[in-house]
Amino acid sequence: MGTWTTVAPGVHQHRGGPFDLSVIVVEGGDGLLVVDTGADPFEAADLLAEIAARLPAPVRWVVNTHAHFDHTFGNQVFGPGSATDAAIHGHAGIAAHFERYEGPRLAAWRGDPTREPGRRWQDVRLVPPTHPVERMTRLDVGGRIVELRPQPPAHTDTDLVLFLRDVRTWIVGDLVEESGPPMYGSGSYPLDWPGVLEGLVAGMRAGDVVVPGHGRVVDRAFVAHQAAALAEIARRFREAHDAGRSAAEALAAHAEWPVPVDGLVGAVERAYAALDGLPLDEGSIEDA
Repeated sequence: MGTWTTVAPGVHQHRGGPFDLSVIVVEGGDGLLVVDTGADPFEAADLLAEIAARLPAPVRWVVNTHAHFDHTFGNQVFGPGSATDAAIHGHAGIAAHFERYEGPRLAAWRGDPTREPGRRWQDVRLVPPTHPVERMTRLDVGGRIVELRPQPPAHTDTDLVLFLRDVRTWIVGDLVEESGPPMYGSGSYPLDWPGVLEGLVAGMRAGDVVVPGHGRVVDRAFVAHQAAALAEIARRFREAHDAGRSAAEALAAHAEWPVPVDGLVGAVERAYAALDGLPLDEGSIEDA
């Protein structure tokens, strides 16, 4: 059981599980929209039961904020062929990201269950969006319009933001994190992420509600602060690269970083690859 908070009229946040994942339920006149589905089908089944106990309407839509396993490995419980049979919307790049990162990650966990104990990975089936989103799309859930806004590469190349204009609420996935530092996980773009956040900040108002992928609801000022922190990290990476320092030397050049330095090892490597003009389409399944 997680904790539920109504963050805006007809918009409810569920926080729970080992990742403090935010799952959002949006009420519309024609049913419910669920944002993200958890890290495995058992977690998703629990979420679905909690939703049914709280809200009488059926779940008709699912939206994935990005491709990472903790947000998508429950899709099979909600999507086509399930009892729910909801349409799944998500960034058009999720299927490719699954093939490049989440599929190999799942295979590795199946091969060595001790790496993620307590989860039955054999039962996970990767289900990409049934409705890939390539450009800003307005989804009518019955008297309420939810804007689906795919973003340029940042936390991943599959980030999608939801905006509910009627209640000035932004659901931003792991582009923003509150209960922990921003995670440079599989497929991240450390040099581009700050600019994407700055673009979101430009469209926000001071009183807007912002729901991060993990943690409590925040506001425009919090997003601006996180954008500045990521921009400082990117600046240091560029500066070290221009000075001819190795990736390890770049991290050692500063005693303090805006996020724990252990979380920047993969980030600096990907930043250096981008600065060297190398492709970023090969990633490590070790990335979180």
